[in-house]
Amino acid sequence: GPPRLPKLFAGKTSMSETISSASRPSSSSHLFYWLPPLLWMGAIFLFSTDLFSVHSTGGLLALVLRWFSPEMSAARIEESQFYIRKAGHFTVYAILAALLMRAFRDTSAVRWRVRWAVSSLLIVGGYALLDEYHQAFTKFRTASPVDSLIDTCGGAAVIVVWWLWSLRGRAR
Repeated sequence: GPPRLPKLFAGKTSMSETISSASRPSSSSHLFYWLPPLLWMGAIFLFSTDLFSVHSTGGLLALVLRWFSPEMSAARIEESQFYIRKAGHFTVYAILAALLMRAFRDTSAVRWRVRWAVSSLLIVGGYALLDEYHQAFTKFRTASPVDSLIDTCGGAAVIVVWWLWSLRGRAR
């Protein structure tokens, strides 16, 4: 029969098609970059259930705060819990933004693209709004547009840090 083409060239119509398909990241590579933000979004969904409400976790947090400062008043513990929870919002969405930036970057040698930053920020902001909407249907949580703003600010802060890091790389 006719000679068989090597598998690299099988089904390709031209050398440029072969080269371009060989330089594209594999689907397992995409999974490597996109699975972490998707899993983190799942974790955020879990965090916004009653399982992680003040009602469920407040006692443990109060215990930890009292361990550090036994004389802390109940009012001070309540205030501390409020700020710790808001810092948690900021941090959880900062992590999401970092994971999204990493996923958009994929295997690129380029450190920064405005498109990645805008896409990441839109996903963070949209997911923050969906998260608060979800909390409106839970028994012990409340939906707050302020929390969505804090979440989005956490994402924006990481994106700015990423941008500054990319500038540092260019200066070398």
